[in-house]
Amino acid sequence: MNSKVFMVIRIIFALALLFFGANKLFHFMDPPPPPEEAMGYWTALTVTKTMTLVAIVEIIAGLSLILNKYAALMMLILMSVSINAILYHATLDSASIAMAVVLLLLNILMLYNYKDSYKELLK
Repeated sequence: MNSKVFMVIRIIFALALLFFGANKLFHFMDPPPPPEEAMGYWTALTVTKTMTLVAIVEIIAGLSLILNKYAALMMLILMSVSINAILYHATLDSASIAMAVVLLLLNILMLYNYKDSYKELLK
């Protein structure tokens, strides 16, 4: 992929991660209410501070992408957030799966563009 196009996608993805991660910490936008079936799940995530951890991972990943430092590592770590978002939306809130799909696709695109960083790891 063209390095300029990758840089633009990387920065847009970074800004989105920073925005949504900061929103999870500071609540400047009200999230849509989860479906009734997911209330127990959301209660557990909130009580155990898991969403705070997700927010921190998103913010660090966003900063990593903007600074282009340790971005390959952060994309591996962020993949767990992407997969969990897809699984949550596929099973409990399929009406709003679009953003989770976008997150996963961008994460895969970033992993692909950093593929040379993983060659040693996969030997």
